[in-house]
Amino acid sequence: MDAKERNLIAKVSKLYYLEGWTQNEICKKVGLSRPIISKLLQQAREKKIVEVYMKDETVHTVELERKLEKKYGLHEAVVVSVSNKGPEMVRRRMGQAATAYLSKKINQFNTIGVSWGKSISTFVEEFQSQQQSHIHLVPLIGGMGQGFVQYHSNHLSFQLAQQLNTSSSYLYAPAVAETADLKNAIKNSKDVAAVLEEGRKVDIAVVGVSSPSSESTMVRMGYLNEQDIGTLNDSGAVGDINSCFYNRDGQLVQHPINDRVIGLDLEEIKEIPEVLAIAEGAYKVEGLHVALKSKYLDVLVTDDKTAESLLEYS
Repeated sequence: MDAKERNLIAKVSKLYYLEGWTQNEICKKVGLSRPIISKLLQQAREKKIVEVYMKDETVHTVELERKLEKKYGLHEAVVVSVSNKGPEMVRRRMGQAATAYLSKKINQFNTIGVSWGKSISTFVEEFQSQQQSHIHLVPLIGGMGQGFVQYHSNHLSFQLAQQLNTSSSYLYAPAVAETADLKNAIKNSKDVAAVLEEGRKVDIAVVGVSSPSSESTMVRMGYLNEQDIGTLNDSGAVGDINSCFYNRDGQLVQHPINDRVIGLDLEEIKEIPEVLAIAEGAYKVEGLHVALKSKYLDVLVTDDKTAESLLEYS
């Protein structure tokens, strides 16, 4: 390794580990692709330029994990400690925990379904490059448009496929169609129907869980507005998975948004052998509780504050 390469690795590592930049932000700063940034960070650890130490907080989090698994009948709960951490660092630690979980089991899977959103984006960004050509990635919901591309399912499936040096399908459709009739026409088109069928057959799905709130990524992306949030709350919606909104009984609410989503619905998600959810936040607790009670999720990655709130929820 020459001095120029070592300096580049040191610069990238400093931005990532000390200043909290995302890999996408570093790409723009240094003018290199994301896979190269990921490999530089990997080299930093291999060459001992960076050494990562974890503070021992396992007693606290392991207890929360066991209680969550018992309360909700989960295959596994993964809880990360986030004391005095900002929102970006919380998402990063959860992304790292989710990638560690999936990596240790990846040889058991042939197909991975990918939903969309901030949490899934961070999960994909934290995934370290590896050679897993037996895996095929499938988006579980449409994802087209010019804004917030980094959160779209097609983009995330493609990114994760790059990290795994493998292949991905693409769902050429918006997440939410303008009308129910247009949604039905798109879903019935040959190419879209074929990818949705692939999604129903994946071995594991990686999803987020949200709630009808002004904090929702769907609001930031323009799929929902404040009026939609109001009518969703009026309809009894408490949460959503893959942009399908459900009530306190875990049933789809009667709302125009649910009639326009192009992706797998709740029952189709539930039929997937393993569903891994990455979610945290006080405003998501009720929706998460219902999703867990309704057995839509098999594995949960969350933070200790959300875990404690879930355990107090009845």
